[in-house]
Amino acid sequence: MSNDNALFEDDFDMEFEDDFDSALATVLDEPAETLDSADGLAATEAVDLDAPMKGLSDFDPSVDTADHTHITVSDFDEGGYRAIPAISAIAFCESGKTVSLIEAVAKDRRMQQASVQTQMGGLDAGIAYLMENPTPNLLILESSAANAAMIAKIDELASHCDEGVQVMVIGNTNDIGLYRQLMARGVSEYLVPPIAPVQIVRSISQLFSDPDAPFVGKSISVIGAKGGVGASTIAHNLSWALSESAEVNTALIDLDLSFGTTALDFNHENQQTVADALLAPERVDDAVVSKLLSKVTDRLSLFTAPASVSQILDIPAESYVAIIDTVRRVMPYVVLDLPHSWSEWTYKTLLSSDEVILVCQPDLASLRNGKNMIDELKAQRPNDAPPRLVVNMMGVPKRPEIPAKDFAAAIEVEPSIVLPFDPQLFGTASNNGQMISETDSSAPSSLAIDQLASQISGREITAQSKSLLQKLLGK
Repeated sequence: MSNDNALFEDDFDMEFEDDFDSALATVLDEPAETLDSADGLAATEAVDLDAPMKGLSDFDPSVDTADHTHITVSDFDEGGYRAIPAISAIAFCESGKTVSLIEAVAKDRRMQQASVQTQMGGLDAGIAYLMENPTPNLLILESSAANAAMIAKIDELASHCDEGVQVMVIGNTNDIGLYRQLMARGVSEYLVPPIAPVQIVRSISQLFSDPDAPFVGKSISVIGAKGGVGASTIAHNLSWALSESAEVNTALIDLDLSFGTTALDFNHENQQTVADALLAPERVDDAVVSKLLSKVTDRLSLFTAPASVSQILDIPAESYVAIIDTVRRVMPYVVLDLPHSWSEWTYKTLLSSDEVILVCQPDLASLRNGKNMIDELKAQRPNDAPPRLVVNMMGVPKRPEIPAKDFAAAIEVEPSIVLPFDPQLFGTASNNGQMISETDSSAPSSLAIDQLASQISGREITAQSKSLLQKLLGK
């Protein structure tokens, strides 16, 4: 969409340019928060383990590790992240850089229940510690020793480990022979710098995840930087694109309980709404939520909002967490249409989401609010990708606008997509209870939403899907 972006950057009234430049400068002069970010760290080659790991106390030198010779960069598994359980971990480091790395891991949102400590001294310090203290659930050991010396130290360490401990070694040699020897001794993971914090989090998650635990789908929160920017429209059309263009099973949850428009936009009324589940989360299990979700197509299901002001619903943040987690257990992709409000549950939902999409218009209010939200989310989610930015309604006639490139520079996030102002397309779709790709699948906005769905799902979209009406008519 980069060519489309250029078309809309300069499409605003020049008579307002001086005033806007002055106001924009005021916003840009505000100091930006400095974040300790791991964005500059490259992912390293990680060991891809295909078999269950043993503890060090299970050492069997006769184990044949010939089948575990593939070293590769592991991608995110399909689905979302699980929270790491309440484990105890101690890292014995040789360098201050590794101490900083482990401290960044400890602050990760998925590590909230875990206890992580760091000590200097590497393998020798780890051996000395275990001679006098109980074994933690996870040992992270940094060693720059030669291969033979490292193996000897690992053997000595094994004699002091309790059964079931997981061991992660950080070395400086990408050597398959060393890797085989470490795996034979029950080492769970071997990493070579440079290492990003999220890579260690990912490895810990794999080591301590319950193989019998239910699947967890990917959660995608969509929120506006201010009211009226079209965040709900983006959430609804993205859900459609994921399900019908990317062809992945998707659930859309409308969490704007008083003013949600999901039922209107999809022309799909349902007696049961998300409020019914939120008011009694203890009674909602996987089977119940599957019945409450209302199917619009074979791949898309809705959890509509009551959209009523007759009752003010004061629902605890824990109820939102419980219902969202339940839906994630039955759907691979879950799009959350969040209201423009800043409350405890909204904040927690954004922090815990696998993806955050921030919708803005090219104006100062969106820029100020959007930058505040992005800075906060970057600070609280330092190991996650920054929120995806959608600039909506670009090119409103006779409206002063911030050019897309200036907006991106100020907010410090490149837009994933820029949507043109197209009242005919969006108005027709809304009045007909359709998505924009059903109205005109070749429109720039339809193609942009498909592009966003492709970015999130990792699936290439090669053809537009038929509308629901076309499917019903068999055309």
